[in-house]
Amino acid sequence: MSHIADFFHRGGFFMWPILAFGILIAGFIVERYVALYIKHKVAPVDFRNHILGFIAKGDFKSALAYIDMSAKETSIGKITTVACKLRSVGAGDEALQARMDEQLSKEISSYDKRTGFLSMFGNVSTLFGLLGTVTGMISSFAGAGAATPVERAVLLSNGISEALNATAFGLLCAIPALVAYAIYQNRTEHIVNGLTEEASGIYHDFLFYTENHKNEEIDGSVLGFGKETVANVKRN
Repeated sequence: MSHIADFFHRGGFFMWPILAFGILIAGFIVERYVALYIKHKVAPVDFRNHILGFIAKGDFKSALAYIDMSAKETSIGKITTVACKLRSVGAGDEALQARMDEQLSKEISSYDKRTGFLSMFGNVSTLFGLLGTVTGMISSFAGAGAATPVERAVLLSNGISEALNATAFGLLCAIPALVAYAIYQNRTEHIVNGLTEEASGIYHDFLFYTENHKNEEIDGSVLGFGKETVANVKRN
């Protein structure tokens, strides 16, 4: 423990900003892991097929009940809930698309909103390490010209130690941040691409199946009217 404390103090003033960013990096790595791997919920594999069955019959109430039971906490479940509620009150295609896109944007934002900080914190930690390196070298050479050979060796040793310690600590914080950023960014893109495809598929299902359902109702009413008219004509 004393060795770590000695290493830290030898790095000079800029070790403190690097330490602050290191703490932030650790916090964001944990938070993003929880958000992208633990809290992220996936809808059942047959979710879309069940939804198709309900919307093909125009039974949006049952569709909402199914979503609440099986996919309430999932992003695609929230998007589909918006669509079912709109269709249940007779909303048009433009309103359906606008509200589904709005909900989709909210869900994407929840996955991507803090991942970029890891890249920024990692780069800033590296820069602070570089700044500590420069200041350490400046301080070591500043008084070396007027110092005795023994004092010059001590000044150079302390300055180089400060420079290298700051560089090492900056890289120690930056490397995990950049590795985590790459991993989480890939995970985010995978989730977002899958969610976008699912939302697009369900949107087109709503357009196709609800339109077919309306046409069937219209055809049924026309056919029913025709049968009644024929029967009346025969009775007359």
